[in-house]
Amino acid sequence: MFDKFRLRNRILLGYIAPTFLWAISAFAVYFNAQIVRDKSSMVAVSRTILDRDQDMALNIQVMQRAVRGYLLDRSEVSLNSYQQAKQNVLSLSASLAEFVKDPQQQEKLPRIVALVSQLDAMNRELIALVDRGQVGQAIATWKLKDGREYDEEITSLLKDFEGREKQIVRQREDEKNAALNALVFVVVAATALSVLLAIAIGLWVASGIADRMSRSASAVASASREIAVTMEEQERSATHQAASVNQTTTSLDELGTSSQQVAQQAESAALGACQALTLTGGGTKAVDRTLEGMATLREKVDAIAQQTQRLSDRTSQISSIASLVSDLANQTHMLALNAAIEAVRAGEGGKGFGVVASEIRKLADQSKKSAEKINALVADIHTALAATVMTTNEGTKTVEEGMACARDTADAFAGVADAINQVVLNNQQISLSIQQQAAAIQQVADAMNAINTAARETATGITQVKIGTQQLNEAADALKAMV
Repeated sequence: MFDKFRLRNRILLGYIAPTFLWAISAFAVYFNAQIVRDKSSMVAVSRTILDRDQDMALNIQVMQRAVRGYLLDRSEVSLNSYQQAKQNVLSLSASLAEFVKDPQQQEKLPRIVALVSQLDAMNRELIALVDRGQVGQAIATWKLKDGREYDEEITSLLKDFEGREKQIVRQREDEKNAALNALVFVVVAATALSVLLAIAIGLWVASGIADRMSRSASAVASASREIAVTMEEQERSATHQAASVNQTTTSLDELGTSSQQVAQQAESAALGACQALTLTGGGTKAVDRTLEGMATLREKVDAIAQQTQRLSDRTSQISSIASLVSDLANQTHMLALNAAIEAVRAGEGGKGFGVVASEIRKLADQSKKSAEKINALVADIHTALAATVMTTNEGTKTVEEGMACARDTADAFAGVADAINQVVLNNQQISLSIQQQAAAIQQVADAMNAINTAARETATGITQVKIGTQQLNEAADALKAMV
């Protein structure tokens, strides 16, 4: 039943039980001390009675000696001594009457007082004879009746009184000693029981505290070990995640650099298209001059042939750039897809990253479509350039054919101008799209950097938790060893 007590109740019981026992022993000590005090006071009263009994006997003797002295010398000193002794006897008898409680003594004390009164009456008679000058008669009366029978009877009564009082004193002394012995026994027994009870309760409380602290320390140690194992696993996962995020951030930085390079190349392509447009304007003017003078037709045709060759080279460059843009769009699309998958794995914290990846994928699709349009336009340009070459070759045969070819060339150059203008517009759109991709990639890189920083902080926090768990485990082991 006591094993189910809480530690607080055990400690409280450990204080209450000895306190209750000490209260009982204190009451017993107080009761026996009262008995000892009462017996001691009664012994003191008995000793007072003995002292006054002895004083009373002494004063009676003084009375008798004073009477004999007054008969011999009729001295006032003897008379005063007699009167003083008589007053002392009366005072002592009165005080004894107050102190005496024993029935036997209460019976003897009036008899003693009566005998003292009779002795005093006889002595006053002798003193009166002396005062009347009848000293001889007083002496004869004293010799005839000297009061010895009163004195002996009084002495006998006083001895009996004294003996009875001594018996009472011995009885009270025995009772006082018995009370003292009981008091000592109670004190010793209460002290011994209190010490034994305190030791027993202390061992009981200590064992309960030690058992519960040992169980608690074992539970804390087990829990801290499990937490430590979990923290190690989380630390490995956080470290791996931080490494993955760091690698992704590096890839995004490389992608951003590549997108900037593509933007520069697109800008160069737009500049080349503008130059091609300018050259086409020059070709149109040459056709007009051909219409004005056929003499310079051959030279202009050669110039057109040369410009056409350069235009073919430019269109080849544009085709290469468009192919590069298409490849970049495909890679961006794959990277955006991988980023979306990683955002899904990241859970709630990767939703914003998933939105950015979706926008990047859309921009990649648009770039791919623009590259396809550029390729189509470049194919048209190649076709127009081929027709232009054929036309210039045939224009050398005759002027009429040259005029017709010049007209056809003017029309072809008008189409080329439109196509190149469209190429310029497409290149500008590609440049704008790539710039947007670069900005989006930069945002993704910033987000990944933030995730990387958070992953490092998480790993650091997990390491600190691991260290705290190890310290908790060590504290639990120390507590268990101490218990």
